[in-house]
Amino acid sequence: MTDQRQQDNQITQDVFEGYGEDPQTLSSYAVLVGVFNLILAAFLLLTRRAGRSLPERIEAKDIALLGVATHKLSNTLANDAVAMPLRAPFTEIQEKQSPKMVDEEPRGRGLRRSVGELVTCKFCLGMWMASFFTYGLVLAPRVTRLIASILAVVTLSDHLHQTYKALTNRA
Repeated sequence: MTDQRQQDNQITQDVFEGYGEDPQTLSSYAVLVGVFNLILAAFLLLTRRAGRSLPERIEAKDIALLGVATHKLSNTLANDAVAMPLRAPFTEIQEKQSPKMVDEEPRGRGLRRSVGELVTCKFCLGMWMASFFTYGLVLAPRVTRLIASILAVVTLSDHLHQTYKALTNRA
């Protein structure tokens, strides 16, 4: 059994040789990719079992709405202090930039670190959030549009606050 394990480790090292990353980290990324695709497969299966068909296309207004909602939610989850409890098992705080924004770094090794990298990257989270919103649009369009609309309204409000602040600082 030990010889087999050593042989498996050697194969893993050979596959990742020259890549410059810890094979454990790369394996953890592969797990996250697998989970993402497993969720996609579950969505497709659930859609079929529910007797729903996938839309031939998604309307531009829904793409815009879900895009703005994805932007807001992924930014909130990756950066806002209010989401710290969700990130805490996978990150360590570097500094609190403001009462609402924090700077965190992934911690640990393996899957824990990879999840930490995922939850601190708004671009990485964006892919997951966009997928979930799109799945929701197919399975529960009214609820999904409601939630996405709330996030879009908050995004608009945020931009108005920033514009107001910039204008008042000029004066």
